[in-house]
Amino acid sequence: MLPDLTQEELLRYSRHLLLPDIGLAGQRKLKGASVLVVGSGGLGSPIALYLAAAGIGRIGLVDYDVVDGSNLQRQVIHSRATVGRAKVESARERLVGLNEFICVDTYDALFSAENAAEIAASYDILVDGTDNFPTRYLLNDLAVFSGRPYVYGSVFRFEGQVSVFDARRGPCYRCLFAEPPPPGVSPACGEGGVFGVLPGIVGSLQAAEVLKLILGVGDPLIGQLILCDVLDMSFQKVALRKDPGCKVCGEHPSVMQLMDYEAFCGVGVRGQVDAVPEMEWSPQELAEQMAGTEPPLLLDVRAEVERQVSEFSGAISIPLEQLRQRYVELDASRSVLVFCRTGTRSARAVQWLRQAGFERVYHLRGGINAWAEQVDATMRRY
Repeated sequence: MLPDLTQEELLRYSRHLLLPDIGLAGQRKLKGASVLVVGSGGLGSPIALYLAAAGIGRIGLVDYDVVDGSNLQRQVIHSRATVGRAKVESARERLVGLNEFICVDTYDALFSAENAAEIAASYDILVDGTDNFPTRYLLNDLAVFSGRPYVYGSVFRFEGQVSVFDARRGPCYRCLFAEPPPPGVSPACGEGGVFGVLPGIVGSLQAAEVLKLILGVGDPLIGQLILCDVLDMSFQKVALRKDPGCKVCGEHPSVMQLMDYEAFCGVGVRGQVDAVPEMEWSPQELAEQMAGTEPPLLLDVRAEVERQVSEFSGAISIPLEQLRQRYVELDASRSVLVFCRTGTRSARAVQWLRQAGFERVYHLRGGINAWAEQVDATMRRY
């Protein structure tokens, strides 16, 4: 039985009540619904805000990160006052402040195969507000196994994607992406950047799909993928097909339970490549090596645009995506120290260079930002 609305709620949602496709019955559906939003960052911010404003009765938020100042360029659910706090608590405070008639559950934890089913058990719809492949495959498989819709969204630089995967009525995420891309091919926004308003556009579209699913109105994006490019403000709708050979939702599935998705995607937590301690130097260790008689060759694998902010004098610049073609420019007989902004791309570069025969190659733990914090305060961080 759907919950009733109080007089205060009737006034609050009056603009919904005026819409023939929503009305009182639809608003009661929204109040009786429960939605799990995994991720409280760029996408999770507009998703959660608009779901709360619309009157979704119960919203679950999953995230294990804390608010950082660099998040505020796009993660509009947070504020300067909540920097350093858990993202789920910062987001919950904002949502409850926006709508006192809703319930917000928080899960300050890494969403993984070990806890996903338990966390998501009592929610009607699963929504992706993340930026990594392991969580996308996990959400998809969980949705297929439990017979629920998975509202997908992703952003990178100036482009975004939105779809609704529901294996009961159409394809699942694995029908479109049967295998994850090799590590580093599709970097997260922390490596490749993202236009600040883009998550707002994509996240709002995801929120709209959630509301349509609950209300039973319109044409949800099941079997359809929206591609948007904000540079020319173009939107394309691509038809998707269910794959009969899909390992999860196909005619003869081979994946029957949740798995180790980090291993499946070949990455570590948050989509990062795990570094081997023997292959990395701390900023202090690099400072000692540079002061020695045989300083290492410095290799910068950041994009050219990043060097406008900060750079090591004398470093060789080879962006990560060009490394396989240009590694011959490096002297394999010397020690090579690879660095990027925070250490993620350099860890990938070191692993590949080791496989290519470089025996004395290391990466800078924490990247050039850690160097600026711990060694050279005159260097700018970003």
